[in-house]
Amino acid sequence: MALTKNERRIRIKNRIRKVVSGTEARPRLAVYRSNKEIYAQIVDDVTGNTISAASSRDKDISSAKATKSEVAKLVGKALAEKALKAGVETIAFDRGGYLYHGRVKSLAEGAREAGLKF
Repeated sequence: MALTKNERRIRIKNRIRKVVSGTEARPRLAVYRSNKEIYAQIVDDVTGNTISAASSRDKDISSAKATKSEVAKLVGKALAEKALKAGVETIAFDRGGYLYHGRVKSLAEGAREAGLKF
């Protein structure tokens, strides 16, 4: 029986999550991508707390007239700035089962440019 695209992504996501988990010293940057928007959050999996979050629906980002990849880069930069204020410099990147390509790659590049290390 063939898998749907989403079922395949969830299988890949679960396989990634076996290896990648966030700690207090090195939290996890989790990415969710819908057709229109992109969301990212930095999570400490040990305590279950979200340290910082950003999305393309934030007021300062959603007002920018840009392509989806450019918006993803802005989300990465905004998330990195919030994380650095919270004292997080090093993270583990969790692409959420998506290919490291396009908007997911742009988000990661934006976070790296703003100072996050991964």
